[in-house]
Amino acid sequence: MLNVAIVGSGIIGANHAEAIVRHPRLRVAALVDSRLTAAEALAAKLGGEPTCHLTLVEAFAAQPIDLVAICTPSGLHVEAAEQTLKAGAHLLVEKPLDTDLAKARAFAKVAAEAETRGLVCAVVSQHRFDPAMAAVHRAVREGRLGRITSAVVSMPWWRDQAYYDSADWRGTWAFDGGGAVANQGIHLVDQMLALLGRPDEVYARTALVCHEGIEVEDLAVATIRFTSGALAVLHATTGAHPGLPVRLALHGTAGSAVLHDDQLEYCSPALDDAVPQEERYGAPKPADGFVTGHLRQYDDLVEAIDTGRPPGVRVEDGLLALAFVRSVYVSATLHRPVDFGQVLDGAYDNVTVTTQE
Repeated sequence: MLNVAIVGSGIIGANHAEAIVRHPRLRVAALVDSRLTAAEALAAKLGGEPTCHLTLVEAFAAQPIDLVAICTPSGLHVEAAEQTLKAGAHLLVEKPLDTDLAKARAFAKVAAEAETRGLVCAVVSQHRFDPAMAAVHRAVREGRLGRITSAVVSMPWWRDQAYYDSADWRGTWAFDGGGAVANQGIHLVDQMLALLGRPDEVYARTALVCHEGIEVEDLAVATIRFTSGALAVLHATTGAHPGLPVRLALHGTAGSAVLHDDQLEYCSPALDDAVPQEERYGAPKPADGFVTGHLRQYDDLVEAIDTGRPPGVRVEDGLLALAFVRSVYVSATLHRPVDFGQVLDGAYDNVTVTTQE
């Protein structure tokens, strides 16, 4: 059994806890939260077994910890991640890697060094492990769609005002890291990068169209040119009532594939039996699908720990996704295209990003 400490006892921390208790090799050993009452409430739901702590340092001092899952507000991720690796534990950090690209870039070097010491360092992107996504990704790697030429990616979601009012950190640059792209759309960003490779240029517009009292965008659109020459369009919003499923359409010289609501809607050439019927678009989705997605990533993480192979989503992947998000915001602020590589390397770190009304 691997002892897991969960840092952050909010909604996402509780979801991780539910996934962990379903895994035969994992055990929730400790809960860490700056609000001890929140940790204690989650511990009670888990039967009272996990110990509760105000800090990760306290949790490490209390008992052996093999793996840490970081589920705090985004702006606090890197600090806890560094503490984890310093203590010699494996790491799973929620998306995005952080809100600050410079911090994330520096941490990526720390993670790379930790990997040389045998530690597994992963970033949450559970939809990479959806059966439909995995099958399409495999088809791309095998060249079954030919040369990938374009993609259209859309996230027409809805978040009411109460969502942003529910916590002071929501909708802030410092702790949320952005709005519809950084917080919700980053899953689609990660899938897009996994399928199309490294971006070359990003040209974006953002807006705050239907929410109040927040600093960040609730609508963004972007066009992307990839190093391969492929072009893509990204649309992400939390202002599309009542909220519709995400959709990723991928096109190549030998075929196309469409992922809709994380299920396979279309693929030509056909993927045969690679995607079961329950993972095809229109099939009923289980009520616990959110937990199942994280459980799939925990399966990958445990296998990586057991075998010494890299996890399916590394810190490097999380850094690229964060750099893409930053590219969207920098481009929208400057009203011009930006070079992705320059953003990744820090050329735009001093730009204070803003949201257009």
